[in-house]
Amino acid sequence: MASYPSWTRAIAALRYAFPIDAIIHSLKYQENLTVAPVLANLLMAKMNHCAPPDVIIPVPLHPVRLQERGFNQALEIGRHLSKKMGVPLLPHACVRTRDTLSQTELSWKKRRSNLRNAFACTTRFTQKHVAILDDVMTSGATLNELAKVVRKQGAIEVSVWAIARAIPSSTSIKTVEL
Repeated sequence: MASYPSWTRAIAALRYAFPIDAIIHSLKYQENLTVAPVLANLLMAKMNHCAPPDVIIPVPLHPVRLQERGFNQALEIGRHLSKKMGVPLLPHACVRTRDTLSQTELSWKKRRSNLRNAFACTTRFTQKHVAILDDVMTSGATLNELAKVVRKQGAIEVSVWAIARAIPSSTSIKTVEL
């Protein structure tokens, strides 16, 4: 039985490969915040004909991970998108309720169960188009789990945005836009 994503559309600026993977790593693990506007601009270039959402939600980090890293890379990218697009950024509308294992350590099959019930939203999105933003989309499990919660809060449309899309050569994946 096919499982459909909870989002309406997915947009990724680039494929997750060199040199974009190195740039994202420099943001995420070396605190190179100067690349956040560059990454935001790359994503915006892919949205030329898309209707803007009502709000942008960066994928939240669990407080433990946020304290370790010191910042949320999706939020840093989102600040620039929000400003350029004139769309409100809601960094506190949703929270990560469980400190899950890093998705990079898990097989594609285990990623979905790792994230089950990992998010909660305190904001209603009744009749809204919500964009969920992350740096990298691999299996889509994180974005899908958050999209489910956003839908339960009344969103009628959910777009997922990623700077890069990781597509393993051994898996056939259909993406809406890449």
